[in-house]
Amino acid sequence: MFYRGKYTDGADGREMGAKRQRIIDQGPSFYGTSPGSSFMYNAPPPPYTYVSQPPPFPVVRLRGLPFDCTEADVAEFFHGLDIVDVLFVHKNSKFTGEAFCILGYPLQVDFALQKNRQNMGRRYVEVFRSKRQEYYKAIANEVADARGGSPRRNVPRAKSSDDAKDSAEHTGILRLRGLPFSAGKDDIIEFFKDFVLSEDAIHIIMNSEGRPSGEAFVEFANAEDSKAAMAKDRMTLGSRYIELFPSSPEEMDDAISRGR
Repeated sequence: MFYRGKYTDGADGREMGAKRQRIIDQGPSFYGTSPGSSFMYNAPPPPYTYVSQPPPFPVVRLRGLPFDCTEADVAEFFHGLDIVDVLFVHKNSKFTGEAFCILGYPLQVDFALQKNRQNMGRRYVEVFRSKRQEYYKAIANEVADARGGSPRRNVPRAKSSDDAKDSAEHTGILRLRGLPFSAGKDDIIEFFKDFVLSEDAIHIIMNSEGRPSGEAFVEFANAEDSKAAMAKDRMTLGSRYIELFPSSPEEMDDAISRGR
């Protein structure tokens, strides 16, 4: 699930959700550990004592990311910090190598900046301070692009990919790709609100480190329902468009076992 609640200027990153649809009520982030247990936090951080202004919005901008970069890669790059959200920036449907990363607390921005020019794979990544307005503008652009509403983008779907999906056999199971890391089972149920689903029918896949991988499997009542649910392919959950693929019990069981 996501963090939800009206963002206030004096809040930390976890309370900023009104302008990001996918931010709903929940406790700590899925990412990393609490500040007290991370190697970066050997002593308790001093409290913020802003008198005339609120604490800064905890966002950084990354540049020079590998073009096959995933949210898991960003979370690993900032290992030890509380990652609330990662937003990759696209232009004309292509990844630009830039992203915005929301952290749990303003103090963590300084620690994130220490990763400037450190490597992710074979590439060094630049890390900059950013602003709340820049992040929200990037969200608006991504939402417009995903919905086909951007004047800069009118890209048809890949025919070969769609043909493969259309001809695939349905078993009642769909694989979801591109989920926000903070997505919970209730968010997926809401995404498929036209179908009757229970939490037991939803399987969020974890990576080898026990963190959400951005994939999930959903078991529908029957093959007809899963085929009808394909109408949600590439529709948005928050600002992210979700890809759907017909799947099988074998593929689902294998993915679940690999994430254990």
